[in-house]
Amino acid sequence: MTGQDNIPKSASRVSLDHFDPEGVRELSRTLSRHSAQAKLRSVHSDRTLAVDEPFSLEKTLRAALAKQHDSDIKSRELGVYFKNLRVIGVGATASHQATVGSMFNPKVILGECRNVLRQSTRTILHDFNGVVKPGEMLLVLGSPGSGCTTFLKILANQRDTYHDVQGDVHYDSLTPKEIATHYRGDVQYSPEDDVHFPTLTVEETIRFAARTRTPHARADHQTRDEVIEEVTDVLTTVFGLRNVRKTLVGDARIRGISGGEKKRVSISEALACRSLINCWDNSTRGLDSSTALEFVQALRIGTDIARTTTAVTVYQASENVYDLFDKVCVIYEGRMVYYGPISLARQYFIDMGYQPANRQTTPDFLVAVTDPNARVAREGYENRVPRTADEFVEYYRESNIWQINQEDMDAYLKEFVGKPERAVAYRDSARAEHATTSNKKSSYVISIPMQTRAVMVRRLQILKGSAAGQIANIMAFVFQAVVVGTVFLRIKDTTATFFSRGGVLYFAVLFAALSSMAEIPTLYAHRPLILRHQKAAMYHPFIEAAAMTLVDIPITLATLTVYSILLYFVVGLQASAGQFFIFFLLIVITSLVMKAYFRAVAAWFTDPTPAQSAAGVTLLALTLYTGYNIPEPYMIGALRWITYINPLKYAYEAIMTNEFRTLDLKCSNLVPQGPGYENITLDNQVCAVVGAIPGQTTVNGLRYLKLSFNYEWSHMWRNFGISVAFGIAFLAAYLIITEFKSKLAEARSVVTFKRGTTQVQTSAPPADDVENAAVTAANSVSNLRGDGVEAEKALATAEKMTNTFSWEGLNYTVPISGGTERRLLNDVSGYVVPGKLTALMGESGAGKTTLLNVLAERTSVGVVTGDMFVNGQALPKDFQAQTGYCQQMDTHEPTSSVREAILFSATLRQPQDVPLAEKEAYTEKCILMCGLEKYADAIVGTLGVEHRKRLTIAVELAAKPKLLLFLDEPTSGLDSQSAWAIVSFLRTLADNGQAILCTIHQPSAELFQVFDRLLLLRKGGETVYFGDLGHNAMTLLGYFERNGSRTCGPEENPAEFMLDVIGAGATATSTIDWYDVWKKSPEATVATREIQRIHNEGRNRPAVETKLHTEYSTSWIHQTAVVAKRSAAAIWRDPTYVTAKLILNIAAGLFIGFTFWKSPSTMQGVQNKLFSIFVSLILTVPGAQQLQIPFIASRTIYEIRERPSKMYSWSAWVTAQILVELPWNMFGGMLLFFCWYWTVGYPTDRAGYTFLIFTVLTPFYYTTIGQAVSALAPTVEIAALLFTSSFSFVLIFNGVLQPFRQLGWWKWMYYLSPYTYLVEALMGNGLGGQKITCSNVEYATINPPAGMTCSQYMDPYMSHAGGYLTNPDATTACRFCSFRTTDEFLKLSFNIKYANRWRNVGIFIAFIALNITAIYLFTYLFRMKRWDKSRLFNWQRKPTSEPRPTPEPKPKETA
Repeated sequence: MTGQDNIPKSASRVSLDHFDPEGVRELSRTLSRHSAQAKLRSVHSDRTLAVDEPFSLEKTLRAALAKQHDSDIKSRELGVYFKNLRVIGVGATASHQATVGSMFNPKVILGECRNVLRQSTRTILHDFNGVVKPGEMLLVLGSPGSGCTTFLKILANQRDTYHDVQGDVHYDSLTPKEIATHYRGDVQYSPEDDVHFPTLTVEETIRFAARTRTPHARADHQTRDEVIEEVTDVLTTVFGLRNVRKTLVGDARIRGISGGEKKRVSISEALACRSLINCWDNSTRGLDSSTALEFVQALRIGTDIARTTTAVTVYQASENVYDLFDKVCVIYEGRMVYYGPISLARQYFIDMGYQPANRQTTPDFLVAVTDPNARVAREGYENRVPRTADEFVEYYRESNIWQINQEDMDAYLKEFVGKPERAVAYRDSARAEHATTSNKKSSYVISIPMQTRAVMVRRLQILKGSAAGQIANIMAFVFQAVVVGTVFLRIKDTTATFFSRGGVLYFAVLFAALSSMAEIPTLYAHRPLILRHQKAAMYHPFIEAAAMTLVDIPITLATLTVYSILLYFVVGLQASAGQFFIFFLLIVITSLVMKAYFRAVAAWFTDPTPAQSAAGVTLLALTLYTGYNIPEPYMIGALRWITYINPLKYAYEAIMTNEFRTLDLKCSNLVPQGPGYENITLDNQVCAVVGAIPGQTTVNGLRYLKLSFNYEWSHMWRNFGISVAFGIAFLAAYLIITEFKSKLAEARSVVTFKRGTTQVQTSAPPADDVENAAVTAANSVSNLRGDGVEAEKALATAEKMTNTFSWEGLNYTVPISGGTERRLLNDVSGYVVPGKLTALMGESGAGKTTLLNVLAERTSVGVVTGDMFVNGQALPKDFQAQTGYCQQMDTHEPTSSVREAILFSATLRQPQDVPLAEKEAYTEKCILMCGLEKYADAIVGTLGVEHRKRLTIAVELAAKPKLLLFLDEPTSGLDSQSAWAIVSFLRTLADNGQAILCTIHQPSAELFQVFDRLLLLRKGGETVYFGDLGHNAMTLLGYFERNGSRTCGPEENPAEFMLDVIGAGATATSTIDWYDVWKKSPEATVATREIQRIHNEGRNRPAVETKLHTEYSTSWIHQTAVVAKRSAAAIWRDPTYVTAKLILNIAAGLFIGFTFWKSPSTMQGVQNKLFSIFVSLILTVPGAQQLQIPFIASRTIYEIRERPSKMYSWSAWVTAQILVELPWNMFGGMLLFFCWYWTVGYPTDRAGYTFLIFTVLTPFYYTTIGQAVSALAPTVEIAALLFTSSFSFVLIFNGVLQPFRQLGWWKWMYYLSPYTYLVEALMGNGLGGQKITCSNVEYATINPPAGMTCSQYMDPYMSHAGGYLTNPDATTACRFCSFRTTDEFLKLSFNIKYANRWRNVGIFIAFIALNITAIYLFTYLFRMKRWDKSRLFNWQRKPTSEPRPTPEPKPKETA
């Protein structure tokens, strides 16, 4: 008998009707009917299940497979064999946090260059050997950083991110290269996050996967659509998704299906793709144990039905989950220390010499033996057991398990590997599935037209699911068209509107073209999905790009039709059908061209930040070199080439000549005219406009364009052709880049340390299990613990808690829509004793976090009734300040160090009269207590999950809570060893006198036994049990078994047992009303008596003193100073943010300066200087939008954690945010000034005033307006939308795009726009009181009446209208310039007066003051003030026995 024969098939099997029995029965009947109908058209009917037979879905599905065989459709299976597998990754060591200073430090720069040139490598996996066969499930176990993720990726043939992969890997008789080239879709890797399009429904998601992988060869002559529908029905039914078929998948922002359902959608999608090897990486993270079990049960069903090969990593796996697998692989520091049957693994390690803890699950035991701090040697084996990873490998290779594995491999190798006929059969089977017109050698099953059609349909479904966004986009276009249209309302047919016509056409082109730039973040949000679908061989990435473009064309047409009609006819442009349709055509083409351009830019970059920076620089170049701000004849030669590669230039020339070609506008400024010139003829007058001809009262539009812009109507269709060529080029670039280059930025999980510290590890631990981040093996979880001895010493000297917190008869009711109410807590009573660790448990939706929020006084809606006491007396007024609350989400300032984060809490939450030295000393004690001394200077944002959790606890301990420590899900998302470390630490805290109440998802038996007491809730917030657990949970088990539950098995986890018997979980039920049982039980009576005893004893003691008589522990000024210091450090440690600011100002300053280089003193030169100011002020838009991101991120931290903890006032936070942003923005303004001022040609003697405006007032304004808008916006996206919309008013109505005299009804907005006063201040100061010298084309040529000189004829006119003559003594061809001084030009054209410059400063300061007020007001009204929602719902408050105040933040959990 061979070793292979000894392999026990002990994996549990799952019934196909596990999730939806009724649905499976209905589906079976449907499939049976389809099979019966198939008899009529198939000669192979003997395989078909008859209608009147007992229906079995499994039998029906197996019959379907048999029919495929009978139809000569070749099926295929795929296993994976690996021998001496060795994976080498790129090395990485711990580093210091980058700062603004380090960017310019030559020593640091040289070090970075050296690291790039001498890139180190390390071995991640050492000599792995094994085989996973079709129909088998492999469980991969190991500590974070041990190599689990790398192993799964290599099994799934994803090798790109590794330096080298050595050894033999075979997929049957196929090589990894053949799989990657021809059969990529047969092998899939699924990361832990369920990535789906959130606005697709469940049905649409699964149907799309089925459509892209439906084979060409189908049984029973079924159509493609019939197969797709049948696959969708089967998958949604078997995996219990029928009830949510029409529900959106959803994500963090869009409400959709539950986490467990999302996991089942992922499995359904993988099965719909008909992948033969599926690797699932930690996909149960964040799920409770019942949902995790359902996930793995669904995998078992899929593996059994489809005969797939499945490999899974699972953290904190239960015994039930473990039993569903066939094989288990245990990895220790990148080495395979066990690979074999699941049933032999536990005994293997026991025989090795290690002892499992009482009721410790097998998966936890297998991982624990790889952790020096967690494993326990059996008595007598202490000096014999393997200790290092190499010793484990040596032991394994001498064991019977190794022999079994080798025989299994040899048998597989002999039967499946190196068999050309098997490779040919596999190839033939795969090619038979390809569509007729598809490439048979490609991994893609369906043809490119079919892919395009499928992805286009999906694109429409995505848009349908996010219809609100499309409506908002159309409304934005309508809004802009209405505003701009009414600004230029019914434009007059006079030469005074030449400039205005150019402005409105410029805006029409620009807004339609550049609105697509807002798509860039969305494109990055979709990219992970597209790349995953590419790896699954569902469709080419370029197909997604093409489909997006094709679907956008009708949407763009519809949007721009509304936009163009409104703008065109409200303004009153040329009312000719031909001219309108040319206008419309050019707007549409330009919009599509720029969409393709910005999408290509986004596709080129791996991260949105540089993509947006590149797009922003492009935006500046496009707007400046279109030809409106500075006409082509006035551009300097060195930069004129930009116009030739600017697609907007060609569109603008075409749209201008289209409008102006039929214009012969009446002159609005005949020179001379007025008193004394009543009887002169046109022979002695001229129109003072470029292009005017003496003796004519009209000016031809095309002549004006030729002389002013060098535009010609004959270029119209040439320009159109060039625009189309640009569009084709950009689209081709977009498709090519998307297909071949489009990637995501790789996250490197390396802990960084505060610059200037010396206590840095040689290598950094991982933030998660991503081994190719190159974390050295020495940094396994076992090495991440702190010094236990030092921690215990620190804890022993910590202040003990002596007070007992209790609550009695708590009810919590919240209003819901429709004027009704929902009770989340129902008559809950209990207490927490110092020195005891109390667990608060229940299924999802039982009200665990809700109760914790109510007890911690952190609810903001609804009504709480009942009583809460400390020692039987009323809570002290500063109860929140005397308790600590550790939230489930470890929310901290990511750029702070661990020490700084803890000291920040201590500084603000301990009284101000405590000396700083004492707070610093206590911070060090907290670091020791929490085992963080090795990472005291580590940057918080780079810490691993466990250490972030320890930091959360340390931050609360730093406040010196006197009464109680609340913790919400402290082990959620952790691997079993990290979870054990956290719970052990809580045990140590409790043993040293802390009173702890802790919610916890279904823990392992080992973790469960650490707790002393349990409060168990069921759905509806009803108590099921409250009392001691007892040794090995015997007290708890005895309670349930006495009251009618089944008996808990000797190896069963008591935590899972109790949840199962009370009916928790999606598939569990209970016939016993455990809430009623509890109310009538003796244990409930004992608990009530104990609460009364606590109250009676406590009332004989003095009441707990209120230590804090104000809302906060420290003064407002102290709060502001401390918060500002932290915020300033955060900016200093974010060099990308600061660099973006500085580069924007330097690059833009130089670009604008050289574009308007040394502008002359002509009328056009003065206008160019005006635009140089206007364009420089547009830079305040990206400047303000940049600061919105950190503002909202900081506010999130404050609202989630720091505000509920009463750390500091919201007004102190707002003040700090304003103070820390201003210096950097002022510094950026100074750089802009120096790059811009003298290059444009402004006078040096007036530089001081402009310097004041640019470096103080303008940064002050855009900083405060950006923060004011952010204060009322819930998200960055909405803030950007609000800011852009509101700022369009500021820019449109300042008198530049449309001069003041032509604003009409909108003149009142001119006075409300702060930039009106800013532009007047800068222009008045820079240009006021100077002489104008007209250029040749700007002179008007006038013939005086016979017998008069030019001076005699023109002096009366010039005396009141201004202007000058160059030849006053001439008698013909008088050369007249309309303006003598810049004051005349600025006053008449733009309503700008030099005399108003200091008045404008005062008004602008008033606007700044208004912005600052708005920041505080909006923050208070929209973020801080809690509106009474009960009145909004017509909510009637019920009387309470003792009303509890429910101040401040919102509750985290609802039922």
